[in-house]
Amino acid sequence: MTPIEVYKTYLAFKNHFTKPNYDYFQYCGKSRASTESFNKRKDRYFFERMSRQKSDDEIRQYFLANFVECDDPSKLWIGEIIESGEKNYTNWLKRSQSLSYLFKTEAEVFLHKDSFDSLFEIKGSSHPDILKKYLQNAISIETFVIMDIILNFSKKFDKKLLDPVWESVSLRIKKYKSFLNIDKEKYTQTLKEIVL
Repeated sequence: MTPIEVYKTYLAFKNHFTKPNYDYFQYCGKSRASTESFNKRKDRYFFERMSRQKSDDEIRQYFLANFVECDDPSKLWIGEIIESGEKNYTNWLKRSQSLSYLFKTEAEVFLHKDSFDSLFEIKGSSHPDILKKYLQNAISIETFVIMDIILNFSKKFDKKLLDPVWESVSLRIKKYKSFLNIDKEKYTQTLKEIVL
């Protein structure tokens, strides 16, 4: 990728994780940016360096990792990525490379046969326990998203939880789902083995 293509890739990921109507795959990772506007950026050296140091796939994974790792993708700016991007990328790679192990070990910690259904209960306006576990970093976003792929609980939460915390999490898991290519049957079987 050329430096401006790296910048456009960054914009595409930012749009994907912050705009409900933009889908990275639907638009093939395309975004609009002129060479003139790119050349005016003070941080363009970062995109130039990335274009020399990383392959095209690594660049896409790098931006994915950084948008997944941050608490609020709409507030993620390039300075934060410059500062902690490599650490975020390394953490994400570790989780991605051991995804089935991560899911199994995290699920074993909090899933129990007798309390499984209660994890998804919404009592009044309080958050369900599974969401609390995610917000407390007791489970990773990957485990949370895989659980939603298997059980599809986010649709119920979308109808019943009308607060900005859930809206932000809901958007993030919807956007991250399309990047997690998992064998749903395999993970469903793992879940059954733990719960039953």
